[in-house]
Formats: sequence, C-alpha cells, structure tokens
Amino acid sequence: VQLQASGGGLVQAGGSLGLSCVASKTTWNVKVGWYRQAPEKQRELVAVFREDGSVRYGDSAKGRFTLGRDNGKKTVYLQMRSLESEDTAVYYCYYNDGLNDYWGQGTLVTVSS
Repeated sequence: VQLQASGGGLVQAGGSLGLSCVASKTTWNVKVGWYRQAPEKQRELVAVFREDGSVRYGDSAKGRFTLGRDNGKKTVYLQMRSLESEDTAVYYCYYNDGLNDYWGQGTLVTVSS
C-alpha cells in the first residue's frame, strides 16, 4: 500500500490546517489515519479510523482535530484547529490492512507561537 500525504506547512498558533492522505488501496474496512512524531519524542496516535468506521483519537487531538474520509477517493483527511506549538511534528499517514502496517512519507506541520 502506498500513501501520499499532503497539506503540511507553517501556521500560527490558534490557526487551522488540513492534511490529506491518498491511499493506493481502499480506505474501507481498514485502519487508516494519522500519527505524528515531534522532535525527540516517540511517534504518537493522532486519529485513526477503526475497521468498523469509528474513530480513535489521541488525547492531544480530542476536541480539536477531526478525522474524515472519502472512500471513493481513497482519501483520509485530518482537519486541525486551535493549533498549539506542541502540535509541531511530522505527521504520518498510517494504514493497516489487517496484516501489515504501512506508513506515508510524512508531512511537516510547524506551529509558530
């Protein structure tokens, strides 16, 4: 599975930003979403669709980030608002087909304070 992420960039604190990830295979009935890794920190969950379509959000994303998708376009979206400097990280698109994990190349989000 190939994952193409886009939408990262520089945003001021308090602002909003959207990320997109296009998958080479279906986004239906799979785990698909986003993780992130800040400098000198471990990779952490941002938001992921479970196979049943429900969303699991990481603690830092709850109430501020929204995960969406368009299965016809095999695309998942992450809408981020009220961004904070602590959200600065490389955001990775994630996909699990029930057998293997797949990762996109990462897109950098930088939040300036």
